[in-house]
Amino acid sequence: MQIPVALIKELRNRTSSGVIECKKALEEAGGDLSKASEILRERGLAKVEKRKDRVALQGLIEAYVHYGGRIGAMVEVNCETDFVAKTDEFRTLAHNLVLQVAATDPRFISAAQIPEGEKLNPEEVCLLEQPFIKDQTKKVGELVTDVVAKVGEKVSVGRFARFELGG
Repeated sequence: MQIPVALIKELRNRTSSGVIECKKALEEAGGDLSKASEILRERGLAKVEKRKDRVALQGLIEAYVHYGGRIGAMVEVNCETDFVAKTDEFRTLAHNLVLQVAATDPRFISAAQIPEGEKLNPEEVCLLEQPFIKDQTKKVGELVTDVVAKVGEKVSVGRFARFELGG
């Protein structure tokens, strides 16, 4: 099946995947854009699974102070190489994570960190389990997974802190 270049460009714009990957996914999906997007997403999840045991010691620290200076937050986001830390996708992720921390005041990164016996709702207290403030249909953890699929490296949240005046 011959895939039109415009369709490949559209899928590339939606997913930030490579041209060849987009073409192969569209061929596999019979030219269906939404099926091809899902195929690329599944392939991205497979990349995430392969990379979960890798060491991520590079990255950046993103800071945010809310208008008025009463709330501030910092997030450490890690990746495998400094090259990835400089990409727009990675920087956007770090910025979105720091906004999430400032807005929702999570206590833990993931549900695995909740002390045994405590009855806490992970969607309220765990950063990666929370609905994303800019798109409630996605969890914050899905944002991280999407960036891993795009950049091809392990990406993780190292730590975070939130400060509130008088709090």
